[in-house]
Amino acid sequence: MTGSIEVLETARQHLGLSLPDLWYRYFALGGMSTALELEAVLFGALVASDHNRDVIAVALNERFAEVGEDHPIAYIETDRAADD
Repeated sequence: MTGSIEVLETARQHLGLSLPDLWYRYFALGGMSTALELEAVLFGALVASDHNRDVIAVALNERFAEVGEDHPIAYIETDRAADD
């Protein structure tokens, strides 16, 4: 999977996570957006910072690991560090 916002929403749906479930996981990892803001990011109405997008990706990748799948969502900040 690539790093686009559409990938995050597709992953959420694939995992069967409700928006509140994803928000709770995101918030538990230190995400500071409201549930409504998270939903707006997933549907393209708001642009997330790279860090915020990566926190969403971590929440999803942790769920992928829980169900026995790999971590398919790339992290923007990790990719940038590799480029430096």
